Amino acid sequence: MAERRRITPVILSGGAGTRLWPLSRTGCPKQLLALTHRETMLQLTARRTIDDACFARAMVVASAAHADAIEDQLCSADAPCGLLILEPAARNTAPAIALAATAADRQDILLVMPSDHVIEDVPAFRAAIERAMQAIEQDWLITFGITPDAPETGYGYIRRAEEVAPGVHRVERFVEKPDRATAQAYLEDGHYSWNGGIFLFRAGRYLEELERHAPEIAAAAREAILQGRREGQRLWPDAEAFARSPSDSIDYAVMEKADRVAVAPVEMGWSDVGSWDALHALAAKDGSGNAHHGEVVAIDTNNCLIRTEGPLVAAVGVKDVIVIATRDAVLVMPRGDSQQVRLAVEALKREGHITLHESWS
Repeated sequence: MAERRRITPVILSGGAGTRLWPLSRTGCPKQLLALTHRETMLQLTARRTIDDACFARAMVVASAAHADAIEDQLCSADAPCGLLILEPAARNTAPAIALAATAADRQDILLVMPSDHVIEDVPAFRAAIERAMQAIEQDWLITFGITPDAPETGYGYIRRAEEVAPGVHRVERFVEKPDRATAQAYLEDGHYSWNGGIFLFRAGRYLEELERHAPEIAAAAREAILQGRREGQRLWPDAEAFARSPSDSIDYAVMEKADRVAVAPVEMGWSDVGSWDALHALAAKDGSGNAHHGEVVAIDTNNCLIRTEGPLVAAVGVKDVIVIATRDAVLVMPRGDSQQVRLAVEALKREGHITLHESWS
């Protein structure tokens, strides 16, 4: 029997992470920060696939502005990347993955992972990958569906149909973010998973479907890689060629349109850490439901997230608030409504404020 080809992780690290402002900024987005553990989100992502028997060295798709930080962090985590593809411009996930798939061999099996998600149960994740590999041999495109534990309105959903391999189901349909009543119905139905944005497929299968459903993206990626330049482990795709690519997500460009799309449901302690409320939910808390980080004095406080990267923060007699302090900015808002940080970010964008871009460290 032929030896199974090792899986190549593809880590997407191009996001700006403004939902976690003022810590996360374009100069130092959330994947480069240590938010939930001592290591950064990027390092934790890379560590999930350190296993020479199963995985090749990762490919990372990122902004050139973060190249040095990414290489330094991955080397510190004993997980140096095999190839660092530096996007000339942000074009969403479908073109980013197209760059990686084009740079790979068409027979390579790619495990596409965002760099800024939490997975607490890595063995469960690895077991789901092993189940999904059975369907890869049958040319399925696989997405990993997160087992929902609440009627969450902030995620898209996937409805699964019959099994195509043990623990892997044909995707019946992808569903946009629902309202709360609809999300509750999905939870009670039992056939829905959250769309976690993690994928497994052969590079050639992805490119075939991309060429069929989004040929302009495929052509731009092909020309950008062909005309790009490489120095060591860094690859610069051609900027002019890549600029011709439309901006689209892998879900819209490929997964919702392709044939033979399957989902591997998995319960693995997943979070996209998409808000300060999500970080409060993940953090260790005291007996009053408070999560503190940094130099904090809290008296008679309840259910608060207070995090400081510099100045002392003293809180007295407050409950259900989020306070995030850096050397140059402070965010204060009600807990439970942290998605509204976008209002502050939008106001700062109109002003061209430096705190959206310059690192606070």
